[in-house]
Amino acid sequence: MATLITRLELESLVDDGDVILVDALPASYYDQAHLPGAVNLVEGEVDVQALQLLPDKEAAIVTYCSNSACGNSQAVADRLERLGYTNVRKYSEGIQDWVEAGNATESSAA
Repeated sequence: MATLITRLELESLVDDGDVILVDALPASYYDQAHLPGAVNLVEGEVDVQALQLLPDKEAAIVTYCSNSACGNSQAVADRLERLGYTNVRKYSEGIQDWVEAGNATESSAA
């Protein structure tokens, strides 16, 4: 089970560039808004895409989705851990909390 991370801890890791963010929402939501630098990886694609997107199994990885009611981030974190990733944490409050705190997001929408 992935360890939880608070927004304040995550903000510090993002500022330092010491984390890989994984947006566990479907691509249509990711395209609208995601945390800066996040990669998009949904549960059904973890087994196929994880090694390409996340080659270092010891890197600090944080999964997130929309909010604490969303289970996608836990599902992706669990699959990553089963694949041997050793430093996976979950930001359970998700992008909703990130935005409400006034933090920046990025968009992939055309």
